[in-house]
Parts: sequence; C-alpha cells; structure tokens
Amino acid sequence: MKRIGFLLKVKPEMIDEYKKHHTAVWPEMLTALSRHGWHNYSLFMREDGTLFGYFETPDSFQAALDGMAGETINAKWQQFMAPYFESPDGGHADKMMVELEEVFHLD
Repeated sequence: MKRIGFLLKVKPEMIDEYKKHHTAVWPEMLTALSRHGWHNYSLFMREDGTLFGYFETPDSFQAALDGMAGETINAKWQQFMAPYFESPDGGHADKMMVELEEVFHLD
C-alpha cells in the first residue's frame, strides 16, 4: 500500500458546516472511494481550517484520483463541497490536492 498525504484549506467561516457534512458522507461516495482504492482515509483539521488528508491506496495517488474522476457521484460531491474551500478560481478540492512527500514512517 502506498501512503498518501495532502493539504487543503477550508474557509474559516465554513468549518462547522464542513464538519457537519462529514458526519454523514453520502453512502454512494463512500462506496466509490473504496472501489477506487481509497483505504484508511482520514481527514484532520486545524482551527484555522487547514485540512490534512491521509489515505492508503494499492497503486498511486494519481490512479486513485483518476478512478474517482470517472464517478458521477464524485462530480456531485465535489460541486457540493467546492464553496467550502479556499481556492483562487473556485476549483474543486480533488483538483487542488497535491501529494505530500513522505519523509518518515514507523510501523
């Protein structure tokens, strides 16, 4: 499994609402993530809205993103969540994710 980390930024005034939506992620979205290799997926947030995402995937970050890009439910989720993120062009979170370099791991 490849371990993936990425950062995003939620607008501070929308943090509470963002968290609320993640207590009930759409079941179809969860199924699609699993189908495309997003395992052990977690999101962590600082008080300022900086979001750290982590997941494990059998292939690569790009393969996991590409798989989700073909899912209609992902397009709907990304459109729904886009207003929550700080983005210069209002882009979707899945287009702003940049893989972080892993520099240490301890099993």
